[in-house]
Amino acid sequence: MIWVDYGTQGRLDTNDSLRLASLWHSMHAISKELSPVNGCNGIEVLEADTFDLHCFQALTGTKIFVATEPGTPGIDSLLKTIYEIYTDYVLKNPFYEVEMPIRCELWDLNLALAVRKDGKAGLVGR
Repeated sequence: MIWVDYGTQGRLDTNDSLRLASLWHSMHAISKELSPVNGCNGIEVLEADTFDLHCFQALTGTKIFVATEPGTPGIDSLLKTIYEIYTDYVLKNPFYEVEMPIRCELWDLNLALAVRKDGKAGLVGR
């Protein structure tokens, strides 16, 4: 699971990100089972008073999360761009171990560029 903080508040540390991802994974799986609509893909956005939590699940099962300020537009395209950057700079990195925190300079650089290019000031994290 990949975590990107797109808001202007503080960043989550690695442990908090893992806890949030674990909780989300459970809620996502339960929502697919409880949905009265056939073909439900789970929760895509969780809207709260102070933030929105967006999720993109790739066909590989990888989930990308972006936390935004409420009502931030255009996050769907940003999620897909982040996944493309992930496949280009993380999965093709011979030193990356799957399910481990991402420690890759090209990932960090291109992720920051994608957020800036999107036209919004944000805090980027993993």
